[in-house]
Amino acid sequence: MKWLRLLLLGGVLGTHLAAAASKPGEKAAPASGLSPSKLNPAEAEFQRVMALDDAAHKEIDKWIKENGAFARQGAGLSEAGLSLRIEQRLAPVKRAYEEFFQQHPNHARGHLAYGSFLNDVGEETQARKHWEKALELDPTNPAAFNNLANSYGQTGPVARAFELYAKAIEMNPRQAIYYHNLGSVILLHRKEAAAHYRTSEQQVVPRALEFYRLAQQLDPQNFQLATDIGQAYYALQPPDHNAAILAWTRALALARDEPGREGTHLHLARVKAAAGQLNEARAHLNSVTNATLAAVKDRLARELFQQPLQPRATDDVRPRNLLTPPK
Repeated sequence: MKWLRLLLLGGVLGTHLAAAASKPGEKAAPASGLSPSKLNPAEAEFQRVMALDDAAHKEIDKWIKENGAFARQGAGLSEAGLSLRIEQRLAPVKRAYEEFFQQHPNHARGHLAYGSFLNDVGEETQARKHWEKALELDPTNPAAFNNLANSYGQTGPVARAFELYAKAIEMNPRQAIYYHNLGSVILLHRKEAAAHYRTSEQQVVPRALEFYRLAQQLDPQNFQLATDIGQAYYALQPPDHNAAILAWTRALALARDEPGREGTHLHLARVKAAAGQLNEARAHLNSVTNATLAAVKDRLARELFQQPLQPRATDDVRPRNLLTPPK
């Protein structure tokens, strides 16, 4: 189950994936602030299904966090066991969506939400069909463009993703996640981005950083975005060590938990060593005390202080394929 894998990964790395942060697509917002009793029947039923969906995801988030804590103590369910439990919990939600569409087959926001649900559980092909239907029914909804762009960014053709993100941004230039997603896809597919933007592969990295900058202006407290900006500097040639240090320092200030802070210290150790600030780099390494990061810390210490540093765009620093706006 794709959604489960992402959440498990989030628990290990201390990212915000587990904060449902890693929804592969936007879900529909309520059409208005009206109470359910004042909504039309289709909208009232849609809100009921969305409430079921949200409740299931909150419960599953809790299970995953609790199971992670148990696993660190040598207990907890296996991944297969947890996956089965999640699948069983989501089954009635899927039935609710299907029953909803039997009565309301042309509900655009319903198709948008169901596409995100399907993508969460790994049914990407079906998810794309529902997002396409949502866009067909309501070509003015930027979330539908964004979600389809996410899909094309993962499975191709990638050029289509660039076009769809541009359309989403045109329709809602105040939505940070659209710029964030576009920057991530550019970094993940630099060759395709260079062809699309008619530039060199190296020149698309500053372009991606510019989209990230726009996203950060709109969402300045987003730790995941801040770390993606820091990671992007590993792909920049020639390196800009000072800018990378500033980016990771900002990320450190935004980290909300110890795993996030310690992971950021590892990146700061790398970029400060590259800038020749070896004492500061050692101090950052010494700040890492989490046992799960010990092997990475030791390897990085050997790499930084026993041989010349060669910054790499791989090895724990690649821009990740988030493409996952919040709910």
